[in-house]
Amino acid sequence: FILGMQARAHLNVFLHELYLEGKVRNLSVGGCLVYVSLEDSMALTVNQRLPGVTLEFPNGDTFTAEGRIRHMRPFGSHDYAAIGIEFINMTATMTETLFHYVSESEFEAAFRSGLQDNASRVKSRLFIADAKEKKLQHKEEREQIQNTQKTPLLRGIQEIAHQLQVILMFIKSRDMLPEESLYECVDSLLYMINQDQKVVKYALAFLHNEPEWVRHAVQVASQLAMILISRDPHNSQTREAVAGALLHTMGKPLLISEKLPSLKMHMSPSQTEILKGHVQALDHKLSSLGWAPSPTCRDIILNANERLDGSGYPDGKTADVLSEQVRLISVIKIINKLTHERNSQQPRQPLDAYRWVNDLPSLYEKSLLVEYIQHFGLYPIGSLAKFSNGFLAWIMDVDAKGMPCKVNVIKNLSFKDTSIDTVLENNDFTQIGRLEGTVNPSDYDIHMVNHA
Repeated sequence: FILGMQARAHLNVFLHELYLEGKVRNLSVGGCLVYVSLEDSMALTVNQRLPGVTLEFPNGDTFTAEGRIRHMRPFGSHDYAAIGIEFINMTATMTETLFHYVSESEFEAAFRSGLQDNASRVKSRLFIADAKEKKLQHKEEREQIQNTQKTPLLRGIQEIAHQLQVILMFIKSRDMLPEESLYECVDSLLYMINQDQKVVKYALAFLHNEPEWVRHAVQVASQLAMILISRDPHNSQTREAVAGALLHTMGKPLLISEKLPSLKMHMSPSQTEILKGHVQALDHKLSSLGWAPSPTCRDIILNANERLDGSGYPDGKTADVLSEQVRLISVIKIINKLTHERNSQQPRQPLDAYRWVNDLPSLYEKSLLVEYIQHFGLYPIGSLAKFSNGFLAWIMDVDAKGMPCKVNVIKNLSFKDTSIDTVLENNDFTQIGRLEGTVNPSDYDIHMVNHA
């Protein structure tokens, strides 16, 4: 499909359970090439049978058949995977219908490229968008414009998130772990943190379109790196600890199956128990690939979910056998979980999260909680703050006392239908009033626009 030609694909992955959306990029009588988001591709594997593959053309015409995945690969630096699908169990009528759609697509491609005499026939009706398709296209155009407005550091953080999903695809579809790509992510993250830690903190808050396991891994790895660098900027084990933190949630998408069709769904108790097997799933997969992580990296992968009192998983280890770096990452992880929406639970504000962790000294080490608070404060960079004159603003920087000193004002609650995009320093805070505290963006219908 060339020069703006497009059709949509609806893939039924598990019968009556999971449906994925994609875009058709090539079509023949044998099959099609479909682009799906990297996040959605977690549920797909080579040779997997698809109960239903529905192609929807811009004019509303549809074609449905069974399919089998023949190949998968990441598509450049975009957040898409290219999925090659073979049509199977085709009847004669279905083949005839498909041949018609292929012929129309080939004519449209020739028409748009100038190889077809424009006067001989009008363009194919298949590719004349109806009202529904036009609305979808306009929405996608607006999203593309937003994506071009990102700062270099935000793009860098999002590229790391992208590469983690590519690494997962290589693990699943090619039975290999691209070690070089993993350590490029680690080194890029460490470089950005050393360049401008505050800007990285702000950029991390805008990881919102990524899968939950990716967002959590990148944010936790970044905060772990910041604390370890502040302790000893030249410790060679920091690199290995960050590699482990980036990998430690990758076992979750490896568990996707008919019993656990998606990581985005509201999970039943039995599905939650399945998900707790993610540590062993990743460990077994890495072993089968013949990849041996360093001792520090392996320590993080295996033990990041353990607790001081032995109530963690997978092995119920206690404080006496847990390394200091594991005890630190467990504090970082629980604060990250508490301050983000998970399984339909509303996020806590940072101060509430700190109190919750502080009240459980048998699970989390208090001295490490204090160290975390000293680094990230009561008003963390990237939080949404509410001011007394009714303004909402993203915190972009804090002073030596941890108080916001630079914010991006995005809304005046007196005019809820209008948006603002104004950066203020603390000298100008009289315009927005005194700081009342941090708030949950979803309570005010605030969506994370990429101001970073």
